[in-house]
Amino acid sequence: MTTTTAATSAQSLLELRDVCVQFPGTDKNVLEDVDLSIEAGEFITVVGPSGSGKTTLLRAIHGLLPTSAGAVLVNGREVRKPTRDRGFVFQADSLLPWRSVQDNVGYPLELQGVRRPEARRRALPLLEMAGLADAAAKYPSQLSGGMRQRVNVVRALASDPDVLLMDEPFAALDAQTREVLQAELLSIWERHRKTVIFVTHQLDEAVYLADKVVVLSANPGRVRAVVPVDLPRPRSLDVKHTTEFAEIVDSIWQLIKDQVLLAQRVHDA
Repeated sequence: MTTTTAATSAQSLLELRDVCVQFPGTDKNVLEDVDLSIEAGEFITVVGPSGSGKTTLLRAIHGLLPTSAGAVLVNGREVRKPTRDRGFVFQADSLLPWRSVQDNVGYPLELQGVRRPEARRRALPLLEMAGLADAAAKYPSQLSGGMRQRVNVVRALASDPDVLLMDEPFAALDAQTREVLQAELLSIWERHRKTVIFVTHQLDEAVYLADKVVVLSANPGRVRAVVPVDLPRPRSLDVKHTTEFAEIVDSIWQLIKDQVLLAQRVHDA
């Protein structure tokens, strides 16, 4: 299994150039000298041990956290704050409980000044695409955890972002639901071809979804390797049972296992 180090390109949609991010109020780096180049339409997953700054990386790309050095650029423009060209899907779905599914999906459009009837009209094709049209009039409390996260993903697509940032969105789901949603997410991505950066602790999830897996080392977080996933698309869940899939998962585990095991010993001490 080959790995590559990260490099930047003037043609990339998203670039991180020598990015450092510090803990607030300290001079300690969470991320250090991170260089990444991500092309339009790529599905990138990010893995690493605890303390590697996976969520911090997403927040820096979104503009929620400032860089202490280096720069994040989207379409050649430096990121300084959150804007509509970057959507964020958090681990918790954060749906508005007093709004229907359709109105939750249309909410980002309303924030942009679209009137509610038009926002509702534009939300419906997204719900149909995700198989949620029958749930359009329901409220979040009436949905399963898996359905809530599907709505969460669709809502992030409503404002048509260039980059979709996803922070372990399936972490709280049971294993079977998680597998189903992985396949559904790829189906949605195949239709929209958004650039996705997806953080996960699950190596099989990372490999199944990705064109490339970014492997971070810890304390501070640095890019240890970028592992290409040379598996054909579209992918069914059956690919997880192939030798090729297992070899890629194992190659990534070999890159992080020492730090993962060390973190576990420290936690248990």
